[in-house]
Amino acid sequence: MTTTEVHALPVPDLSDEALAAVTAEVAETAAEYDHSGAVPVRGLEVAHRAGLLTATVGQRYGGPGLGARETARVLTALGEGDPSVALIVANTLMAHASQAANVHWPTALYDDVLARSVRGPAPVNAIRAEPELGAPARGGLPKTTARRTSSGWILNGHKAYATGGAALAYHVVWAVADEPDGDPDAPRVGHVIVAGDLPGITWVDTWDHLGLRASNTHDVVYSDVELPADAFIEIPRGADGVYRDPAAAAGPGSFGHPALYLGVAKAARRAFADFARSRVPAALGRPIATTERIQAVAGEIDLQIAQAETLLHGALLRLEAGDTTITPHLSVLKVAIARAVVAAVQTAVAALGNPALSRRNSLERHLRDVLCVRVHPPQEDTALVAAGKRVLK
Repeated sequence: MTTTEVHALPVPDLSDEALAAVTAEVAETAAEYDHSGAVPVRGLEVAHRAGLLTATVGQRYGGPGLGARETARVLTALGEGDPSVALIVANTLMAHASQAANVHWPTALYDDVLARSVRGPAPVNAIRAEPELGAPARGGLPKTTARRTSSGWILNGHKAYATGGAALAYHVVWAVADEPDGDPDAPRVGHVIVAGDLPGITWVDTWDHLGLRASNTHDVVYSDVELPADAFIEIPRGADGVYRDPAAAAGPGSFGHPALYLGVAKAARRAFADFARSRVPAALGRPIATTERIQAVAGEIDLQIAQAETLLHGALLRLEAGDTTITPHLSVLKVAIARAVVAAVQTAVAALGNPALSRRNSLERHLRDVLCVRVHPPQEDTALVAAGKRVLK
């Protein structure tokens, strides 16, 4: 299943200066896309030009093959600029990293997504949730089906929360196999690789959200979408015969999501400092940044960000060093990072009061965006229950 073609993909500049320049350029249009809810095309183009959308493509395919920690740095930089862009990029990088670690895409389809990636942004996303099922990490099987035919598969189903919307070049769709010789009591479950421009794909504009408004996390309907025979990739069940959702537990690749929200917290810290330096109340006669109260608040924000960043990169450094003892703790570490970045932004907003809640102030947007960190699997309650069971076992 390895590809035969090596593509000329860019090697991204990961210096602090280069990533800061990407942050600044992406940030220029963040408020505009937040307001309109449109696909953040210009931000994605910035990420593409910088080589960030293909940064985890394996070296065997001509990509840089970035590891989890450098990927986290990329996503923090993008999240500081526009987290909607960062989320679309994060999902794409996870798909390429998965292929680099374990070759599973059909040769022709992966060649195609890389060829598209040379020409321009080619986002990819694993599309899993469904309106009735909710978050798949909590269990259950999808209603979406891939029906076997003499020449391939026919895909039918309705998916929810499909980040990237019509901008997606490829969908990786979680589905149940409907096969003539299959076991109806234990059908095969897997992912179906679907080009985003195939007939039978309809987008339903359901995304009207508090945060990440430009992420275009809409519903998508598949109606008799015809696919080749190798498009279905089975997800193996456990030794006990039970299917376990791979998103139910955190892994190194899943730390891209908290990394982008660390970027949101950094953007909030910058916005807080800018406001504090420029705000001069008449009664005070000097910037509020010169007062100990605001300085203490700034210190608290910095503490929360330092905590989140240390947890994030500390965990990834231990994994890079081969320390697997941290693996059982990854889910609760994601919870701790989420709590810290939310606390950082909330602290900034609470200290400034009404001005921070005005649409004219970017802190209002950062607050809405950072709250979305809690929706990524595994959710907090699931992670804490699993950790508690492990402790009490």
